[in-house]
Amino acid sequence: MTLRDLQQVIQATFGSKDARRGVEGTFMWFMEEVGELATALRGQEDRENLRQEFADVLAWLATLANICGVDLEEAVEQWYGCGCPKCCSCPCTCGASKP
Repeated sequence: MTLRDLQQVIQATFGSKDARRGVEGTFMWFMEEVGELATALRGQEDRENLRQEFADVLAWLATLANICGVDLEEAVEQWYGCGCPKCCSCPCTCGASKP
């Protein structure tokens, strides 16, 4: 599944609910899922829960992108397609990424 596919599935499944909730409400749900991922990362022994939380965070990010009219696949390709967005090297040679 590509990022574009994910956005289309999320739109088809939840699009009308997401539109009613709006950016602010959706962002709050996204942040809640990030918090759940943080908790799952602390207790990595439950791999299935960890996988689910990663999927939830990505799904809510796709939801936000849909509401804002951003094609995630296009944005990621444009920003990170050459590697580091500053020096276009892979691995980064400019020091823009933090250790």
